[in-house]
Amino acid sequence: MADGVGTKLREARTRKRLSLGEIEDATKIRGRYLQAIENEDWDQLPGETYARAFIRTYGSLVGLDGERLAEEQRHERGAARPGEGLPRVDPRPRRVVRRRERRRIDPRLATVGVSALVVAALVVIGLSTGSDEEASTGPQPESDGKLGAATPANDSPRSDAAPQGHSLELVATGEVWVCLLDGRGVPLVDGAILLPGEAEGPFRSDSFTVALGNGAVTMTVDGKEQNLSEPASPIGFTVDSRGAVRELPEGERPTCT
Repeated sequence: MADGVGTKLREARTRKRLSLGEIEDATKIRGRYLQAIENEDWDQLPGETYARAFIRTYGSLVGLDGERLAEEQRHERGAARPGEGLPRVDPRPRRVVRRRERRRIDPRLATVGVSALVVAALVVIGLSTGSDEEASTGPQPESDGKLGAATPANDSPRSDAAPQGHSLELVATGEVWVCLLDGRGVPLVDGAILLPGEAEGPFRSDSFTVALGNGAVTMTVDGKEQNLSEPASPIGFTVDSRGAVRELPEGERPTCT
């Protein structure tokens, strides 16, 4: 279309003197998808929902109203439902931090703390000993002529608590958009596009929900690779508190918006 979404995006890019390669570098959207958007060849994109996510990001980068363009494309296609949540494509996606770094304690503070505890313990022992000596008025009678044997202390080290929840790891077998939430709804992979061979995780939570742009991914739960379907269209899964994996219908999939 002469005044379609693709034409508007191409003209805005041209006015800013940007190449498709520069748009790809800035948005992390593959060049072939950007070309398909400009040509309005929507069948070359992963799906209607993701097509509009790409349009929104592309439009915002070149100074257009990305949300309005995405809605315009929806009307032109007659697809999806009003109010549909678009998955967010981060223009400069960052790697998800897989593990929180433990806070380090200043060694000097630790030394002062230990010294204070030792002094306090010595004071308590001294007071206790003094009180016992003052209360004693003579030799203590022996009940049977034998000293009571002290109960041996349990010297066995305390075992660390077992990790809680389930572990999940994703490895892309092709280019795939990923939105992964933990059991509290916190994004672990926040609408990122993974390239073949890229991995995310392992993450640990009592449950997970995940949405994928297609089935080009291997998912491992608690060390066991799952036998998932591999469609070319969007798909989603949930891992419940028992570690069971179930496919999600479209309305229940997370969108990372």
